[in-house]
Amino acid sequence: MTIRQGVSAALAFAPLLLAAAAHGQDGTQQAAQHPGRSVVMSKCFQCHTDAMFRDQRQDRRGWEAAIYRMIGRGGLWTPEEINLMADYLGSDFGPK
Repeated sequence: MTIRQGVSAALAFAPLLLAAAAHGQDGTQQAAQHPGRSVVMSKCFQCHTDAMFRDQRQDRRGWEAAIYRMIGRGGLWTPEEINLMADYLGSDFGPK
């Protein structure tokens, strides 16, 4: 195999390797995501945008109080969902 053929073969397989690496990273990131993230995405984004979470920056206790205030406005969550959401928001959107 000449150098030119080797380079051509490497260039031909490079996109496949990059796609496989990107797919592996997506799976790792999804597995590492906080379990409360999916609850927040499905429950809170019905009324709110992500800007609210980025701008408010509260600790877990503050987020839990905010979630309980939303129950008074029609939010329907189980105690487990409330804990998951408060844990996630407090860890990922806590005070800087």
